Amino acid sequence: MRLLKSAVREAKTVRILLRAKKWRDPVTNESTELVADDLEAAVDSYRDNVAFIFEGRTTSYGELDEQANRFAHWALGEGLKAGDTVALFMENRPDYIAAWYGLSKIGVITALVNANVTGEALVHSLKTVEPKLIITGASQDRAMRSLEMVQIRQPVWTLGGEVGSPLDVELAAQSSERPDRSHRAGLTNADICLYSYTSGTTGLPKAAKMSIARVRNMMRSFISPLEMGQKDRVYITLPLYHGTGGLCAVGIALYTGASILLREKFSASRFWNDCADFGVTTIVYIGELCRYLLNQPAHAKERKHKVRKGFGNGLRSEIWGNFKSRFNIPTMIEFYGSTEGNVKLMNFDGETGACGRIPSYAAKYFDHIAFVKVDPETESPLRDEDGRCIRAGRGETGEALGRIGDDMETRFEGYHDKRASEAKVLRNVFEEGDAWFRTGDLMRLGDHGYIYFVDRLGDTYRWKGENVSTNEVADALAGVPGVETANVYGVPIPGTDGKAGMASITTTGYLDYKDVLDKLSSRLPKYAVPVFIREQQEASTTTTFKYRKSDLVKDGFDPERAGDKVWYFDAETGTYELVTPETYKKIASGGVKF
Repeated sequence: MRLLKSAVREAKTVRILLRAKKWRDPVTNESTELVADDLEAAVDSYRDNVAFIFEGRTTSYGELDEQANRFAHWALGEGLKAGDTVALFMENRPDYIAAWYGLSKIGVITALVNANVTGEALVHSLKTVEPKLIITGASQDRAMRSLEMVQIRQPVWTLGGEVGSPLDVELAAQSSERPDRSHRAGLTNADICLYSYTSGTTGLPKAAKMSIARVRNMMRSFISPLEMGQKDRVYITLPLYHGTGGLCAVGIALYTGASILLREKFSASRFWNDCADFGVTTIVYIGELCRYLLNQPAHAKERKHKVRKGFGNGLRSEIWGNFKSRFNIPTMIEFYGSTEGNVKLMNFDGETGACGRIPSYAAKYFDHIAFVKVDPETESPLRDEDGRCIRAGRGETGEALGRIGDDMETRFEGYHDKRASEAKVLRNVFEEGDAWFRTGDLMRLGDHGYIYFVDRLGDTYRWKGENVSTNEVADALAGVPGVETANVYGVPIPGTDGKAGMASITTTGYLDYKDVLDKLSSRLPKYAVPVFIREQQEASTTTTFKYRKSDLVKDGFDPERAGDKVWYFDAETGTYELVTPETYKKIASGGVKF
């Protein structure tokens, strides 16, 4: 039985890899076939198919293309040309895709600005890429008004908003015919198509360069493992400025003639109604989205739908099986990758907990990816007596690196900021003069080539002489009744070495801290049980559900600064006790033993 299971797994993996190869082979840096050509070809094949369902209105492939053409002609009228940049600062809507697709028809680069940023982060995002003009939507008026004290030189055009010139009027007057291809002649796949911003969990967002080749590959990557076809319907609730929803999910639909059910925002209470009522077959997720759904009460339609497959990243192993079984979704394809990086992994066959797989017979196709041992204190790769990095072996943990080269697979396009790009490069790794991209992510190499995400560098802290994984602690907290979300990090305590574990949690109601301690003690070694627990009303996350930690670390365990209840483990009583202002002063002065 074991041999049969193994044979079936390998046959499935080989089939997926061969199909994926057909999609990827045409995409080379030298190719002059561009993403605009791909999408125009899809329109020609599926013109009458429904491309988007949004707010009660359907948009066909033909109508999407016509709107994109209007964007292109309008931009030409504004004097834009290939190589110029436009900032797209807009909420989810079909016009979002039409805008950057249309601009790509004339070689204009689109900066996909996070639709929710304001103030300093917005100013930084705009100034970084120096756009010729800014396109906003109906939901960005407040953010744009926050810039009134800042001199913004670029013209602002809005679709439905009050700040800026009315773009809908201008678009209505434009031709819906395709602009001549000469406007993008001379471009290759190596040229920049988009700027996509990092999430800004630790500092201001950085604008990552995305070549046309990278965009094309992202839009094609999941077609093969998900076996997409024009009868599929993809449900997108993630923001379109984010690569997972805006490129990967959009791509698997538009390249295959499938339809997209688009929402402006994710709603856990509406999720299963949408899936059932609109015939959704495929969902795209971020890990915390799955956790939010699991934390909801039973829904009448949570199993009465046609969803048979999903893909995304961040789905933790402790909820993976529960999610599939409770909601009756047979296939979940997890992947790993960053917007700016050259390390891409995929769990082709849905093995629980794995974020990727490099089977031995395909290893030569992934030789640009390596895993090296890292010193947890300095977060620097360990080196041997010859000064070379040490590879992690099977069963060991190592940081994922990507060799930097000139071809499509290994190219590191970096950020608009050259200094930020250089900070991600590790040199003289395995031989003199080589250069590798540092992902900053720790992976464990398992059997059969499976790869498991362990932690983000910086998310491992040292306490009582032991290394503690924040994800391991968060997983344990997820199993405690009443805990809804858990964000774990280390905080310094005067008079102690290392950092004490602290968890900021949200709850579904009253929490019995004796039960919390019992549950954690049964799941974690003593040194990994959080010393502090902070109860937040709402989790501190980005708009793509990534946890923010830097501000939480700054707040530490001071309840007055936090504005929340903070509990600490009292070694004398063996229980969690509230941190009062008096207790805080005592701990901060080194008066409490841990």
